[in-house]
Amino acid sequence: VRLVESGGGLVQPGGSLKLSCATSGFTFGTYVMSWYRQPPGKERELVAFLNRGTTYHVDSVKGRFTISGDNAKNTLYLQMNSLKPEDTATYYCKVQTSSGPFWGQGTRVTVSS
Repeated sequence: VRLVESGGGLVQPGGSLKLSCATSGFTFGTYVMSWYRQPPGKERELVAFLNRGTTYHVDSVKGRFTISGDNAKNTLYLQMNSLKPEDTATYYCKVQTSSGPFWGQGTRVTVSS
């Protein structure tokens, strides 16, 4: 199983970014896939998950972030709009397989003027 995140960077408050998580080694869409983030000096926290077409977003990102997946490309996405400084974090994708959880290496997002 391999997960590779991309799309992070520096963005101004109110801006947008789209994160991607390219996957391999398992059948995409079969397992729950999630985005987590870890702000500097804080614990890693759930942002959103996708489970066979059903999505969930935590309250702090609801209406601003959207998780989605492309089965043909084996890729998970996180569209992030109206970004705030408190969204600054390293963002990780995760897949929960029958063999256990697997994580990507993370992509850093910095929201600052």
